[in-house]
Amino acid sequence: MIEHYSVLKNEVINFFKLIESKEEYILDATVGGGGHSYFILENFPEKKIIGIDKDEYALKRAKERLKEFEGRFILEKSAFKDLDKVLEKYNIEKLAGALFDFGVSHFHLKTERGFSFQREEPLDMRMDTSQDLTAYYVVNYYQKWQLEKILKEYGEERFATKIAENIIKERQKNKIETTKQLADIVYKTYPPKLRHKRIHPATKTFQAIRIEVNQELEEIKEAVPKAIERLDKGGIIQCISFHSLEDRIVKNIFKEYKKLKELEILTKKPITPTEEEVKENPASRSAKLRAGKKL
Repeated sequence: MIEHYSVLKNEVINFFKLIESKEEYILDATVGGGGHSYFILENFPEKKIIGIDKDEYALKRAKERLKEFEGRFILEKSAFKDLDKVLEKYNIEKLAGALFDFGVSHFHLKTERGFSFQREEPLDMRMDTSQDLTAYYVVNYYQKWQLEKILKEYGEERFATKIAENIIKERQKNKIETTKQLADIVYKTYPPKLRHKRIHPATKTFQAIRIEVNQELEEIKEAVPKAIERLDKGGIIQCISFHSLEDRIVKNIFKEYKKLKELEILTKKPITPTEEEVKENPASRSAKLRAGKKL
């Protein structure tokens, strides 16, 4: 059984302890394997979870993980940008809290959908396997300027132009079908002295393509304001991001709601994992948590 490590879980619980709302439900907008939801249900026996995820596999894992709390959670397959529709379906008008964790779950990396370049897998990267757009399509059919744009914007990749050029060259010979083929192209594009750093050269490219395939940044822009609007007075919202662009979007949304006097920002600077947590789970090193309270 693959467990998903719940990033910043103690901090998440501590911020939810500041909830002043008597509403029952806390929204776990990216429920994943149910890790955060488990700790929330364990720590707040008077609360319930409404958990959503666009990944069927994730929801199965979450249902299994949360079974001891039967009757205190609802799980729904949905993109988190449609959280308002999910809440309406279950007649939930107001929330006591909302949590977003924008990271890729450990089990996603092990589902053979091409999220990881550690093994040879088909280029897929879809969180929702019913959607049409895949990493294979992006890599083999996007024009050079499109590839360059997503690598620069979503990956903040300094060698974006050269990587895009080399992808085009390779796919003209044969279609690029696997994660290993793509990772090798990026690896060979990097200057030899930069190939053996702590972070693999393909990391940013894979991140950028994943964000494009799943339209992750657009979803955040749409979903976080919806969650704030749904919060009851005294409700708490928390967002965990792993990418500077995600964090910037959350920061700016929080600022807007602060200006409107609808949100008190509880984190002057984002909260980051402790040294102990990073040792235990190296993937948490780039996590940033921002929290706010509805006024």
